[in-house]
Amino acid sequence: MINLVIVESPAKAKTINKYLGKDYLVLASYGHIRDLPSKNGSVDPEKKFEMLWEIDSFSKKYLKEITDAAEDSKKIILATDPDREGEAIAWHVKEVLEKKKLLKDKHLERVVFNEITKKAILDAIKNPRKIHLPLVEAYLARRALDYLVGFNISPILWTKLPGSKSAGRVQSVALKLITEREKEIELFNPEEYWTLASNFTNKDNKNIISKLSLFNGDKVERFTFKNREEIHKAIDIINKSKFTISDVNSKVFRRNPLAPFTTSTLQQTASGRFGFGASRTMQIAQRLYQGIDIEGETTGLITYMRTDGTNISKEAIDDFRKSIIDDYGQKYLPENANNYSGKKAKNAQEAHEAIRPTNISRKPSEIKKYVNADQFKLYELIWSRALSSQMTPAEFDRNTIIISSENDKINFRASGSIIKFDGFLKVYQSQETDEDTKNILPEVNKGEEISILKLVDEQHFTDPPPRFSEASLVKKMEELGIGRPSTYASIITVLSTRNYVELMNKRFHPTDRGKLISAFLEKLFSKYVDYNFTADLENQLDEITSGKIEWVEVLNNFWKDFYQNVGEVKEKRTREVLDLLNESLGALIFDRDEKDGIDRKCKLCSNGELSLKNSFRGGAFIGCSNYPECKFTRPLSKSKAAAQYNLAEPKLLGQNLNGKDIYLKNGRFGPYLQYEKEKEKLEPKKKKRKKKKDENDHLKNVSIPKGIEVDSVDLDKAKFLCSLPKVLGHHPESGKEITLNSGRFGPYLKCENKSARLENVEDLFSIGLNRAITLIADAKPGRISSSLIKDLGEHPEDKKPVRIMKGQYGPYIKYKSLNATIPEEKDPSELTMEEALILIEKRREYDKLKKGKKRKNK
Repeated sequence: MINLVIVESPAKAKTINKYLGKDYLVLASYGHIRDLPSKNGSVDPEKKFEMLWEIDSFSKKYLKEITDAAEDSKKIILATDPDREGEAIAWHVKEVLEKKKLLKDKHLERVVFNEITKKAILDAIKNPRKIHLPLVEAYLARRALDYLVGFNISPILWTKLPGSKSAGRVQSVALKLITEREKEIELFNPEEYWTLASNFTNKDNKNIISKLSLFNGDKVERFTFKNREEIHKAIDIINKSKFTISDVNSKVFRRNPLAPFTTSTLQQTASGRFGFGASRTMQIAQRLYQGIDIEGETTGLITYMRTDGTNISKEAIDDFRKSIIDDYGQKYLPENANNYSGKKAKNAQEAHEAIRPTNISRKPSEIKKYVNADQFKLYELIWSRALSSQMTPAEFDRNTIIISSENDKINFRASGSIIKFDGFLKVYQSQETDEDTKNILPEVNKGEEISILKLVDEQHFTDPPPRFSEASLVKKMEELGIGRPSTYASIITVLSTRNYVELMNKRFHPTDRGKLISAFLEKLFSKYVDYNFTADLENQLDEITSGKIEWVEVLNNFWKDFYQNVGEVKEKRTREVLDLLNESLGALIFDRDEKDGIDRKCKLCSNGELSLKNSFRGGAFIGCSNYPECKFTRPLSKSKAAAQYNLAEPKLLGQNLNGKDIYLKNGRFGPYLQYEKEKEKLEPKKKKRKKKKDENDHLKNVSIPKGIEVDSVDLDKAKFLCSLPKVLGHHPESGKEITLNSGRFGPYLKCENKSARLENVEDLFSIGLNRAITLIADAKPGRISSSLIKDLGEHPEDKKPVRIMKGQYGPYIKYKSLNATIPEEKDPSELTMEEALILIEKRREYDKLKKGKKRKNK
């Protein structure tokens, strides 16, 4: 009889089978074998939150393989991932096997491993444990909460705000972060201030660049000089003063190495360094964890990538320390191993090790030939961060020169640093260390007289807080204790795929629909999108894991008030809801009158009142109360509306190279450019058209790409946009043209069968041939499509492509002519082929059932 080992994925099963040998059979469950069906009643609060689980048709196939093998095995080993989801999968398998009475006289074990290497697998097999029930209960509580929130709030959204998708428990709080930041930006009033810098020189003509730090005996703050007049008065006084070096000091300071990566810090750093989104980072890390083929053997290169722990195992630290001595020398090795266990984020569980290489001696340069470019970048980042975390601090000489006036009432300060000892920077270049080494100061003596070479006054305006990038959003959620390492990527993906936010120039902009939903939840379900409430709920879920609180108790406490809140909102009429939102969003969506009050007078008719309205297709907009007599409408966003009004009349920008006028106009689908075509370019086919259309046949319309401010479109930009598509040059290898163009989904490059999208829309005006060649080299063959979320590969049966697409009503799976809906709780970007095949089978079953009902009705 064999020993049956059950893991999640077939790739993992194949590798582990090689390590364990002929006495073991390793089978894959293909993720969760059962889940809550997407219908009412799957969670019953009246029966202690009893859950009705469903095994789908695809899972039945693989579950049969597992149950058949279980009958003939003497031991069943559950070896799923070492986190909450992995524990839940193991529990589901155990429950199904128990119901089928297949565990009688069988020995059931649970094993976990943090890396997929032979040693780690064999050690795990030798050290089995039981399923950790509190971890399973935490999963059950989280799953029930997400179901209860989604299936109670979403139907209200559909009826009160037509066109809305749904509201997730944690996603809604993340959306609130983005919309609140947008509100801060829209209401922000910039304030003017001035700074003063000086370039001093001594008798040896050595220049010292410094900043004014003391004026009239007072420390210089940001708003010390509020306007041009104040700064010029200061300049007059300074020009009449004499200056000497009053102090020169030098201090050695240390910069300690950073902790090895957790999930969130890896996502943040990969975003900053490489521009990777959270989902993309996790996909690459998953592949590095599951294993890369090296000389015919699948080898896991990094430890488990979903973790909030910063500790490293003693064995790994010993290997790191040996590697540091061998490769860099004794001076780079601290006396004792660096410990990061005290440095945690809010709610950090430290359930696993930090992310590190499975073998530190496997240097990035050695594995480069076995991985693709993105995998290499991420592996090198993880390797260098992990190794550097056990190295000595970097040391800097920080020099400061104080320059004072005769009466000591005016001071200038110059600071600079030089690296004395590179320490951990030998391996890992931290982005924040670059600033310390930019300003190198000359050698000067205290008491030395110096003179002003040049004074530089500069006008500034305060900036609004920046919009969130993926990295800064992850960081903020982690600080607030919202979500967990395994959920950050899916939260971001769900917000994008539901069209609640748009990522423009790598920053999140809430859509009008996103603003509306966030305002709706804040007004009517304020408690459940409160940051502290959400973080406290996450704390309670963590306490279930540690056995401090019962999971049913957590759900009871939540459900009582939530159910009452749902009932109250259901009673409200749609008009009443929209009136509440008019009040909530008033300052953001309506103009102000002369007395700074909210102005809701219609711009078209004399007595109508503007109000928030919503349509299924178009989403939220502002309309007149006198509709249908008055058909005034405008976008929800005041800035979009302002652009629309500014372009109420066509704006003449100038003439193109052919002497034809170029106009900037506003149309139904946004601003666009229009110019007259050359006569020879008119096609004969146009003669066949109706007479009504002949008038405009000689005009050419060019859309303004999304993300480009209308006010920034001058004649040069207009000429450039009208010149597209534009050939940048020829590829050095193929000799084929590389073309720059702008399409429905933004600017892109094309060369033969490869296309590459430009992440920053402004790059359209500055990209050169060298950068274009690099982007084309990294691009995959095939048609570019903004609607494509992920290409899963070929279907195992007929080799046809299986793709995850972004649709009007949410993400879906595209296979031949079949479209399969993806459940809301699933992250589309992290969906595997195995999970996609399950959903495809479900769709097939549904279509068959539908056809059968139609035949009966006939």
